[in-house]
Amino acid sequence: MKLRYLLIVALFSFCYAANAQQVVDTKFGKGIFNVIAKDSSWSMKFATRMQFLSTSSLAANNPNSAEIEQNFLVRRARFKFNGFAFSPKLKYKFELGLSNRDISGGSEFTRDAPRYILDAVVMWNFAPDWELWAGQTKLPGNIERVISSGNLQFVDRSILNSRFNIDRDAGIQLRHKDKIGENFVIREKIAVSQGEGRNVTEGNQGGLQYTGRIELLPFGEFTSKGDYSSSDLKREETPKLMLSATYDHNNNAVRSRSNLGSYLFIDDGSLFETDINTLFVDAMFKYKGFSFQGEFANRDAEHIFALNTDGTEAGNVNVGNSVNLQAGYLLPTNLELSGRYSNITLEDIIGGRITDQYTVGASKYFVGHKLKLQTDLTYETINGDGNNWIYRLQLDVHF
Repeated sequence: MKLRYLLIVALFSFCYAANAQQVVDTKFGKGIFNVIAKDSSWSMKFATRMQFLSTSSLAANNPNSAEIEQNFLVRRARFKFNGFAFSPKLKYKFELGLSNRDISGGSEFTRDAPRYILDAVVMWNFAPDWELWAGQTKLPGNIERVISSGNLQFVDRSILNSRFNIDRDAGIQLRHKDKIGENFVIREKIAVSQGEGRNVTEGNQGGLQYTGRIELLPFGEFTSKGDYSSSDLKREETPKLMLSATYDHNNNAVRSRSNLGSYLFIDDGSLFETDINTLFVDAMFKYKGFSFQGEFANRDAEHIFALNTDGTEAGNVNVGNSVNLQAGYLLPTNLELSGRYSNITLEDIIGGRITDQYTVGASKYFVGHKLKLQTDLTYETINGDGNNWIYRLQLDVHF
């Protein structure tokens, strides 16, 4: 209840501020309002976005669940704030998640509180082509995770991302961009973070997490940051390509999926610690409405199994490989047809489960990614067997 009243007060305050300041650019999809102080000492853009999802699934090979399961869900509901403070060189981003999926995951390490805060980060452009970030935000991981959930080609991200991504964390990041010759662009991103995910309040349980990413753009930068948005909505006039790699080392990690997953508790109530390493290699290509995105992920650990004091197993790290390949073509009517293949192969030592998914999708973009209707159909097999089907329909609205 307190949060609801706080948000109502905040909205009335923002509306009052908007009337008192210079209001600019209120076109649909550009934010509910944009304000700039009269002395140009600060700015703020406030926006909301919602995703309404319907899912139907059928596990035809399971005699205990031969009926179609239907689910309706508010998949995401968020408030977003961004702008600059004091100087355009000092930017900020603040994002709240209000859906159950966004705020779930509270534990003793978050003081059993809902995890409302997604991003709370300040970005300082302290020198040409250099930025220093501080706060909680996405780590520079695989491209599919860093792309906003509102700018996806399919209804949601692939199983590669759900099993291997490194998501958000609190810490600092250093980012640099360099240009070689007329077009070749190189971007480097380095992060040092707490290593236990977002909204953790009870100290650092293990060691720190270190992430490094390099991005190569041989044909120059994409139009309107299109390398961080799925689908070629800008219809690139010349071929654009990004080749990237990320390496992440979580020192003395205490969770089963680096900074995500379950905590590795053992019988004496303490947390088992082990080094976890994650590698991502990905690519993005766009040209005249055609887009391709490919990803490979690998995760290993110094100790795969968390061991109790008597040597018995208490849990394990999710180690293995994953591949995601997807492509789409945007028709002149702004209808996109797309296809995706995703695979997860877990190591034999933790069960050797192999999951394959084949997905076809269609997206109708009414106002780009800001107002779109998406649908996809997935066929899934596990260890080569099965006849599992998943159908999804989703409406995205971004003010």
